Amino acid sequence: MKEKNIRKIVKNGRGSYYINIPIDLLRELRWKERQKLVIKKRGKGIEIVDWKK
Repeated sequence: MKEKNIRKIVKNGRGSYYINIPIDLLRELRWKERQKLVIKKRGKGIEIVDWKK
């Protein structure tokens, strides 16, 4: 795992949590601001994929 891709989980003031995603990864996936994503639990991790109608 690359050192620059290590991220911390941060608590939002309203009880939610967030993780910052590296900009180069967002560009590679062509994800945009406010885009809908699906988050799935996979074993001891998570999978984040583009939301499809």
